[in-house]
Amino acid sequence: MKFKTLLITILFFTISMNSQEKLPYYKIPKIKENYTAQNTVARMVDGLGFRYYWSTEGLRAEDLAYQPKGEGRNCQATITHIYDLSNAMLRLTKTDFKQEKEKDKMTFAEIRKQTLLNFQALSNSIKASKDLAEFSVEKEGKITIPFFNIINGPIADAIWHTGQIASFRRSSGNPINSKINYFSGTIRE
Repeated sequence: MKFKTLLITILFFTISMNSQEKLPYYKIPKIKENYTAQNTVARMVDGLGFRYYWSTEGLRAEDLAYQPKGEGRNCQATITHIYDLSNAMLRLTKTDFKQEKEKDKMTFAEIRKQTLLNFQALSNSIKASKDLAEFSVEKEGKITIPFFNIINGPIADAIWHTGQIASFRRSSGNPINSKINYFSGTIRE
């Protein structure tokens, strides 16, 4: 009976994952070949979004529960950490973007969706800016967190952890789609 319940749960989870609405970063969005600082950093965020999309696409319950031996986060906790990092990026860059639900009430699919939407909002905000210095955090007229720290802090950390998810899912027997082209940011159909 337990096996039957587990099988039904996994089937329902897989069907709900496959019937999701179209989320950003299935492909990296096209951009004009205009190499500004803003477009370059936004492209880094878009690359993160693309890698996160495919690292988290089609995860199963056993993938989410996977944890390497020893201490550390399991896959689900790593995904939640990336969500928290995406919110930190929005907050630090003063990008106002509404979260649909409180984190504690979100399912995996909702956290995944909101994280992708957060990356998209951040990328759009950066592209629309006049100067990346406007994203530096100031307190009492002095820069306390330069924008560079946002790049080497939460953006780089999210890239790092997205790679962990790819590794976790491979270790749990569910490798990423082999049709992905990370160089061009596309997928062969």
